[in-house]
Parts: sequence; C-alpha cells; structure tokens
Amino acid sequence: MKNVHCMTYRSGSKEEMLPNFSPDFPYIASRNEIDRYMGGFVPWHWHKEVELFYMESGILEYYTPKGTVVFPAGTGGLVNSNILHMTRPKEGVKDTTQFLHIFDTSFIGGRQGSRIEQKYIAPLLLAPQAEIIALFPDFPEQARLLKILRDSFELSDKDFAYEVKLRAALSDIWCGLFTLAAPLLKEKTGYDKANDKIKLMMVYIHEHYTEKISVSDIASAGFISVRECFRVFQNCLHVTPAEYLKTYRLQNACQLLAGTPEPVTFIGQACGLGSSSYFGKVFREFTGYTPLEYRRKWQDCDINWQS
Repeated sequence: MKNVHCMTYRSGSKEEMLPNFSPDFPYIASRNEIDRYMGGFVPWHWHKEVELFYMESGILEYYTPKGTVVFPAGTGGLVNSNILHMTRPKEGVKDTTQFLHIFDTSFIGGRQGSRIEQKYIAPLLLAPQAEIIALFPDFPEQARLLKILRDSFELSDKDFAYEVKLRAALSDIWCGLFTLAAPLLKEKTGYDKANDKIKLMMVYIHEHYTEKISVSDIASAGFISVRECFRVFQNCLHVTPAEYLKTYRLQNACQLLAGTPEPVTFIGQACGLGSSSYFGKVFREFTGYTPLEYRRKWQDCDINWQS
C-alpha cells in the first residue's frame, strides 16, 4: 500500500493519474494522508476507476456537484466512476487518514459485455443518482460491509493467491453495495450535461493556467456562454471561474515551491500569478504562509508517491 499526499493528472483528459496501474492488474491501494496534502485538502478531480474507501481516522467531507457527505472514522463508501469530487477534513479536525481501493470494474466484472458486467456492474456504474454510496456502522448490513472493507486492506501481495482473495473481497463488497443501491437505481434521473461542461472547462484551465486567460476563454472551452459558465462553476464547484483558476494556479505554485529550487519570482510568473508582491499577497491568503515560509515548511517533505 502506498502513502499518498499529492495528486498528479493525466495529460489530455486531466483525470487523476494513478501510478503503477496496469492493464493486467487494474488496481491500486493507498493510504491517503489528507493533512499532508498541500493546502490540507484534495482538489477537485475525477477518474474512470471506482474508489472504495475506509476512514481510518479523523472526519472527512466529500464534495460532489450534488452536495456534501461527511465521513467520520469507522465509516466508508464508494465513489462512482467519473464522478467529480474533492475532499477536505472537517474544520478543526487533525490526523485525517483514509484507506482506498481504486480499481477498474473489469477487475471484478471480467471483459466488457460479460454477464456479470451487464447484470451487476453497469447498472450501478452508469447510474447518475449513485455518485457516492455511504456506509455507516449503525446499520447491520453496512457494518458487515465495512468490516470486509477494513479487513481487505490487511491482504498482502506477498500472500499466496493475493489477487484472487482481493478480487473476492471486492466482489463481495460490490454485491452488498449493489443491494443497498437498489432503491436508488429505480429512480428516474437524467444525466446532467453540466458534468461534461465543467470537465471541459477544467481541462482548459489545467492546460492554460500559465497564460493570461479570461472567463470568455474558459466558457468557449465548454461551448457555452459566459453567463452559463458562471452558473455551471457555481452549481458544480461552488466557486466562480476566476476563483477556480486562481486556486489551481496557487496549488501548482505550492508544488513548485516544495519540489524545486526555482526562485519565488519565477514561480509566481510561471504559474500565472504575476508580480512578486501580488503572488506573495494571494499566496499568504491561500496558505497562511509567505512563499519562502511555505518552502521551508514543505521542501524536505516527500510529496511524491512512495512505498
């Protein structure tokens, strides 16, 4: 299992990149240390793979365009495929850590079009109303699934038949989640096209944040009007396009400060944050530190994926 406290993105789609993910074993496990993420939160992202998680400690808030779900220690859940989400610890709560299984559903469903995929995977995977399925120990069946989920992280890749045992555990959990989600699957909910629009605009920002870009440029990337752009950002991410752009620039500045020896002036300009004085002002508002203070705090920390 890998300790994780940063995020990288795939080029092109700008989905979260999952290191060590391979076609013959489309699965990774990680221990997510939220407090060690720069800024203390996991920024908005999505991935085709599903995410099963268990809260080891702390209290974590999961945000999606449809709302917020709070997960204290001992709870867990599923984040469905391609769901836009971000997480942050509940205000004032420290030492927030979660265990995650992230996997392509072919790992448990077999090849595309298989009977298992058609009957048990696709109906849940493609249900827009099933963004997040939460598991809480107050309910017996959910408590049973939580125990299987927690125990599954004890499996070791050094054990005999590890891959088979892991797939069995994930399949058992999936069957339980499928049963719990049955009432949701009966609801008639149409796909919200705003999800595609916001992702297109986010991708544009991720690719052009170093440049001078306007809200009109961002709106054009989503093939919508400026007015609609503001509405989609507010409804999905609860910020304006300019606020998201500034935050994304600052997140990249954090990574450069911690991971490179580049001068502060260069980093501010490279991230599209202009002069040293403006960069210093907005950076302190964002992190509570000056750029140099932040560098001293983080530059000796390992911010990459590690064993």
